[in-house]
Amino acid sequence: MLRGLAALLIAVATVLAATGCSGKDAVAQGGTFDFVSPGGKTDIYYDPPESRGTVGNLSGPDLMNDGKTIGLKDFPNQVVVINLWGNWCGPCHGEADDLEQVYQATKHLGVAFLGINVRDYQKDEARDFVVNEKITFPSIYDPSMSTLVNLGRNFPTSVIPTTLVLDRQHRVAAVFLKALLASDLQPVVERVAKEPQASQ
Repeated sequence: MLRGLAALLIAVATVLAATGCSGKDAVAQGGTFDFVSPGGKTDIYYDPPESRGTVGNLSGPDLMNDGKTIGLKDFPNQVVVINLWGNWCGPCHGEADDLEQVYQATKHLGVAFLGINVRDYQKDEARDFVVNEKITFPSIYDPSMSTLVNLGRNFPTSVIPTTLVLDRQHRVAAVFLKALLASDLQPVVERVAKEPQASQ
């Protein structure tokens, strides 16, 4: 009887420890962004700027450069456009040239782009995507999607492609849960890039 009770308590403790890894502290990862999509919208804007939440310390292996890590800390005081993509995702191929076009058109404004490659367990295939689509901005290689916990509570990681626009303080200004055209994205990026900077 006592042996059975001890086994039960160990099992419960194991479950609690496992679920603790996906609790509030793990999800926040240093950020304050809490994803909300009113009415199931796919284009979501967070304004005014002071109401925005920050994402966590997002970083991971650089897809194209073995042994190198890349993340948000590499883009201080820059607007950062984060794009979740996969080689297996048809719409990701469809929007790739639009994303590159907006990147080239806005980088002089202090805008950086950072891809996150997900669910591509063959790195060579993910690299082929970058080469074939002529993408010049970097991507984190994250087949297991483990870095996405840093995007905030309730973030819908099942929706690929997804694009986030972060302001210069790396607060979330906009989220697009769909493939984008340059005409969808560029005006938003330019608007966020031109926002007055908060005093430090």
